[in-house]
Amino acid sequence: MEDLSDIFIIGGGINGCGIACDAAGRGLKVTLCEQGDLARGTSSSSSKLIHGGLRYLEYFEFRLVRKALKERETLLRIAPHIVHPMRFLLPHHKGLRPAWFIRLGLFFYDHLGGRKLLSGTKTVDLRNSLYGEALRDDYRMAFEYSDCVVDDARLVILNAMAARDRGAHIYSRCKVLSARREEHFWTIEVQDVVTGAKRALRAKFLINAAGPWVSDIIENIIQVENQETKKGPSKPKVRLVKGSHIVVPRIYNHDRAYTFQAEDGRVVFAVPYQNDFTLIGTTDVDYEGDLDRVQISPEEITYLCDLAGEYFKRPLTPKDVVWQYAGVRPLFDDGISPAQAATRDYILNLEDTLDGQPALLNVIGGKITTYRVLAEDVLEKIKHHFPGMKGKWTSAQTLPGGDMAGGSVGAETARLQIKYPDLATKYLERLALSYGSLADCVLKENQKTDALGQCFGGDLYATEVIYLMENEWALTAEDILWRRSKLGLHFSEAETTVLDLWMNDYRKSDSDHKKIYNLQGVQ
Repeated sequence: MEDLSDIFIIGGGINGCGIACDAAGRGLKVTLCEQGDLARGTSSSSSKLIHGGLRYLEYFEFRLVRKALKERETLLRIAPHIVHPMRFLLPHHKGLRPAWFIRLGLFFYDHLGGRKLLSGTKTVDLRNSLYGEALRDDYRMAFEYSDCVVDDARLVILNAMAARDRGAHIYSRCKVLSARREEHFWTIEVQDVVTGAKRALRAKFLINAAGPWVSDIIENIIQVENQETKKGPSKPKVRLVKGSHIVVPRIYNHDRAYTFQAEDGRVVFAVPYQNDFTLIGTTDVDYEGDLDRVQISPEEITYLCDLAGEYFKRPLTPKDVVWQYAGVRPLFDDGISPAQAATRDYILNLEDTLDGQPALLNVIGGKITTYRVLAEDVLEKIKHHFPGMKGKWTSAQTLPGGDMAGGSVGAETARLQIKYPDLATKYLERLALSYGSLADCVLKENQKTDALGQCFGGDLYATEVIYLMENEWALTAEDILWRRSKLGLHFSEAETTVLDLWMNDYRKSDSDHKKIYNLQGVQ
């Protein structure tokens, strides 16, 4: 680790890694520390959507929706391997929002963001359509509109990789113990979570992008010592709202997603997931528990099953759930709105100083869809601290792997098929979907399946595991199976154990590897 950075970022979720990527590309020296794995918290527990937020129009969040709608197409351009268009069907429920109201909302949705790449809204007769077969007979008409799906955790990883490629120091499993102002710099004490080693670092500017932990960082980590006349950092107004999802075996046989209205005013999505499954979510529940042990409740599982059962012919029960997950969103607390109406826009709380002391910026809220413009706004807000900083750049530069031949996953898969004719097409397509043009780095020119090394389950081979360990901060089987990929849905407990043991042995086999996992990064 470098002793002095321009910017030190606490938090390795989408906002922290997005800021690190943008700042490093502008020529700033950046250090980021994440206490767990990158994207371990909220950023890997989303609905896996890049969307404008149709329902936010009801709360007059026109600025947020416009910003998010514009970002859909930006992210389609810069990350075409992990962001993909998706058509959504919103069945008309006669007892809820009237048809004219939905049409009006979708008109705004089509035109607020300057849509160019995505298709517009149309009406679908469900009675004579494949898309109505899975639905109950009383749903006769639906509105079809466009949004996008994303591999959320990989979006975080790609931003971290882009930051690293531009000189940033990205450290996972590195906990910030304290941060205190000392003259013109922050002194930050960090600890390697794996080895327990500690080290003091310095930075000119501190950014608290710890997501749900943002208040905890303010209260317990950031210190102002021996300065009775100076105010310490103020506690931001943060509201923790839990969102939960369930995954069930595939309910229908087409490529559309559904948007379902609930009587409590929420909307819930049912989205095709990993070919064999349907993802259903999300809920909105105020949360006050342990942030390291966030879990879906039985009541939430029942709520999602019951709501899906109001639309699908086939009823769902908790026994149908093959996987579930929950994440906590750190939203701005206005003290009034119910959880589902709390704004998803972000607040950037800058605490500048007048006496030359280093400044602090707290990031509150935000959506995965708007992470890139959040990062731009952060850099705009602090640019007076770094007058030599370069300008905006991230909207025109693809993320790692995004520079695919032909610009699409289909074209990239075709290229891989020509180069690796003996490897299974389905396997090559998965690599293209995860790594884009970096698939060659995963395969290491191996032409035969036997050359890919041990198979741990499904189509996960040692070659890919080594790539993830050496290039993407993966340390455990969980990191690979549930964040770098979603192959955990296809792995047994025994296979997961074998993978964990193999990774452990590989990590210990060569001392040079240890630097990658941070085991010797903090001394």
